[in-house]
Amino acid sequence: MPTPPRQSSNSPQPSFPLAIDRVAIALILALSLAIAGLLWTGQRVSAHVRAFSWQDKQIGAEDTAFILNFSRPMDYASVEPNLKIDPPLPGKVSWAGRRMAYTLTMPAPYGTEFEVRLEGARDRFSRSQQSTIRPFRGQFRTRDRAFAYIGVEGEQEGRLVLYNLTRQEKILLTPKDLVVMEFKFYPFGDRILFAATQRTAEPQGLLEQKLYTVTTGIELNPPDQILPQASEKPLDIPTKPEPAGKIELVLDNTDYQNLKFDLSADGNNIVVQRVSRRDPADFGPWLLQAGEPPKPLKGEPGGDFLITPDSNSLAIAQGQGLAIVPLEPGAKPLDFLPKFGTVLSFSRDGSLATMIKFNPDRTRSLFLVTSQGTYKELFQTTGSILSSQFDPTNQILYCLLTDLKTDDDLYREEPYLAAIDLKTGNLSRLVLLPDQRDVQFSLAPDGLAILFDQTTRAVQADATTKEPLRDSSGKAIANSRLWLLPVNPNEPTTPTQPEPLPLPGLRPRWLP
Repeated sequence: MPTPPRQSSNSPQPSFPLAIDRVAIALILALSLAIAGLLWTGQRVSAHVRAFSWQDKQIGAEDTAFILNFSRPMDYASVEPNLKIDPPLPGKVSWAGRRMAYTLTMPAPYGTEFEVRLEGARDRFSRSQQSTIRPFRGQFRTRDRAFAYIGVEGEQEGRLVLYNLTRQEKILLTPKDLVVMEFKFYPFGDRILFAATQRTAEPQGLLEQKLYTVTTGIELNPPDQILPQASEKPLDIPTKPEPAGKIELVLDNTDYQNLKFDLSADGNNIVVQRVSRRDPADFGPWLLQAGEPPKPLKGEPGGDFLITPDSNSLAIAQGQGLAIVPLEPGAKPLDFLPKFGTVLSFSRDGSLATMIKFNPDRTRSLFLVTSQGTYKELFQTTGSILSSQFDPTNQILYCLLTDLKTDDDLYREEPYLAAIDLKTGNLSRLVLLPDQRDVQFSLAPDGLAILFDQTTRAVQADATTKEPLRDSSGKAIANSRLWLLPVNPNEPTTPTQPEPLPLPGLRPRWLP
């Protein structure tokens, strides 16, 4: 049988792999040319805003900047002049890649709706003047302009009242059987911490007060991340609003009498001055934290105190000065300021504080103290320095002061509201309050208004009626009215005419 002929090693091989390579190279070249053509002619999807951090949110004074996140790197010079906010909000722009931050120079006015628009901006690689960003519209609003106070007439007497100026609504928060003595808002205004006594025919006073919380019913929709200016820890955002008037007992008075208290800026710490009922020598500040039993802050008892804005320490009068003590039982002081006797207030960011020095000549001096340890005397008086508050820009200090008056060898103090320009040191008297010793004021979080009360003391309490309301000195109150003082943001130290509010009450405090 004949053998089949062998194929020569030089016979041609199949050409399929080479043909596939050529087709792939041709496709790559074609796609590259198409992409280059699109880039050159600008025929592509327009740049747009991917996210706006305040979209449909409700912001407060602690919200100082919003962020626009773009789909492409942008031409900064075309974005900034085309960004419009209505009503206008002054601020400054900063960039980090595709993210633009707009930082407000003043808090947004409360009770206002805002619109953010951006049109006509271009991305960085656009070659055509006609290739602009997809028009953007965003909305947000500020919290309602609202405040709380203690009622003094009728069914409101001694009860905590919430008044919403934006919606013209009034809500009674506490029941009739409690007489509220003092209160402080939690960071979002959804709850109030307050001290109260049981309403009885017999006088009870400050020594019988207990601490409670009450819900305000405020609806919240804040931005996702809220960072207090003086803290590195974000605030805990409430999950959903609770109905107004829900009361919870925080601290009873069975073994200890509860005196002054303060609430930290983050709402997590409460400090209360307490006195043992069995041993009056056992007194001093106690720390309350959620889910934990009260703990005494061991050490020198001390006097007046405030929690620092970072919520981690306590500024407390001790001996011949002020001590800064960590909020930890048994902790040693972080600092001691022998020059001062009382701390009045802190700025929101913790960079500034006001403190009082008691001079040998029986005068008092108000000092501005910085976080770097420098200090400057702002004011000296023979009267009293009762309270102070920094404005949102830390440029104006509002104070409640008194003049010492002498009439026929009788001494009396006449209070007045004042504004001090911290750059120039100039003091302007805003409102005179004759014959008013127990006055309290509260500056709105947006800095645009001041609330204050004007009380009338009772000549003599009627022993046949229930226990009357009393001021901080224990004197019975016959009546009290609230006043609203507008503040001109362009001239904050210029006096304006206060407006009486049809709300009989005392100790007003703005919602945060």
